[in-house]
Amino acid sequence: MKKEIMGNNNKPSVKVAPLGGLGEIGLNMMLIIWEDSAVILDSGLMFPDESMPGVDYVIPDIDSLSRLDQNILGILITHAHEDHIGALPYLLKKVNAPIYATSLTMGFIEYKLEEFDLLTSTDRIVVSTESPLRIGPFLVDFFAMCHSVPDAVGVMVETPIGKIVFSGDFKIDPNPVDGRLCDFGKLKKYADEGVLALFSDSTNAEFAGHTRSESALSSSFEDILSNASGRVLIATFASNIHRLQQVLTLTKKFDRKVALVGRSMAGNAKIAVERGYLKIPDNILVDVKDLEEIPDDKVTVLSTGSQGEPMSALALMASERHKYLKVKEGDTVIFSSRFIPGNEKAINNIINELARRGANVMYDKIADVHVSGHGREEELRGLWRVVKPRYFVPVHGEYRHLVRHAGLAIEDGIPEENVVVAVDGDVIEISAEGIGVTEQIEVGRVYVHGKGVGDIGRNVLRDRRTISEVGLITVAFVVSSHDGRMLVGPELQSIGVTYEEIEPELMEGIRSAIMERVGQFRPATAGDWEEIREEVRRVTRRFVNRLLGRKPVVQTIIMQI
Repeated sequence: MKKEIMGNNNKPSVKVAPLGGLGEIGLNMMLIIWEDSAVILDSGLMFPDESMPGVDYVIPDIDSLSRLDQNILGILITHAHEDHIGALPYLLKKVNAPIYATSLTMGFIEYKLEEFDLLTSTDRIVVSTESPLRIGPFLVDFFAMCHSVPDAVGVMVETPIGKIVFSGDFKIDPNPVDGRLCDFGKLKKYADEGVLALFSDSTNAEFAGHTRSESALSSSFEDILSNASGRVLIATFASNIHRLQQVLTLTKKFDRKVALVGRSMAGNAKIAVERGYLKIPDNILVDVKDLEEIPDDKVTVLSTGSQGEPMSALALMASERHKYLKVKEGDTVIFSSRFIPGNEKAINNIINELARRGANVMYDKIADVHVSGHGREEELRGLWRVVKPRYFVPVHGEYRHLVRHAGLAIEDGIPEENVVVAVDGDVIEISAEGIGVTEQIEVGRVYVHGKGVGDIGRNVLRDRRTISEVGLITVAFVVSSHDGRMLVGPELQSIGVTYEEIEPELMEGIRSAIMERVGQFRPATAGDWEEIREEVRRVTRRFVNRLLGRKPVVQTIIMQI
């Protein structure tokens, strides 16, 4: 498996530069380069974990595009999940290029761009899987793939030296809800013509066998709905239109009414209906405000919040803060999604709250209520056996997933020297002579918090983590700008250091320790207090550590008058 940096052999070559998605789940973004022209494949975000307090989400380092200095001709989108479209609003502020996507995917993208006031300024081209498109030196062909959102595609990019196939996120579903199968006919056609390289989804490379069909959940939901004596509340991703369709169809069968709760749930359902991807039975939808007038055993709720998002509809219900819905004894609550790494604690907290309120809570670990949208080992093997690429690069996964996927390919007969395990920032060069990493560019992660984009760095996150672990003490002085005399202080305030009952005693002890030490200095000007600032920090931390066995963050404020 090649990873070492190789020299350029001056042969005609295409370059592929991942800016995110290799070595993590999320942040999917890749640049495909021929000479001075390029197209971008996907532009996704990643949700924060516990090491990123206060961060809303993470996006790729879009400024790294300038370090590659390419003429970007278009943005190709494989499907409508946030880890593939979530960074588009930030990308479009720096890259003026049209977006190419299938109909439903484009509908979700437009919904997002409208929120950022980018809809009218962005060129959008809805593509089909029927005919290829010419984009500069690239011939681009989209092909149908099955995933957990409808209208997902893979992409074949034909360059002057050969075809490169990008699988997108996929599984090989023999019985998809909408009947739209993976297009193996087109993939075989590519293979017959010769495929230079395959870049393939690695998410489930550690699991043997096949991923179950999405339609297999229908019998599980039918059992739940037929046996539930009260309300059934189902939390899932709002983009999982196939799952919504199954629940809506079964709800009609059991003469229940459905409320769509959560902004994205209602919005995505509306887009899917308008574009022909979701069929809602007549007279089944009700407004959440009217649920109290309907018997509990005739109510189904489809809600956002399957990942424990604190302001999601389900979280508000669990904490009794939702305006119209409160979970109660007799309710059945279903988490119909996987627990994304980093979200487990938040999800478990909500499950506990729901259980305290008497709900019967069901989720993937204890009930048959979710199937993955990613293929397992045999499906991964099936793809490269059909495509028959000369070169292979595993993508979309943590590093162990990439290594495992590469190993499977080598076991199956792809020569080891033709397989590359790369990470973000590696520039993979492909020619008729070989494949390898020829250079590395500096890439990173950009943290988004509210309206701030990129203003939170590692130091800020480190300070936030430290404060959350040991607390903060602020020490303030007012000093004379004329002769440096202390006029007021030290005034102390603590946050998160200890409980209120002993805080006065603690603050008084710190104050005495500071005064004893500061009294040994003879500041003649306000500037002299800058030298005292660090000593105040040390005295405070030393006193708290001696008393409580911890070292809080100390902020010293000196005001001059």
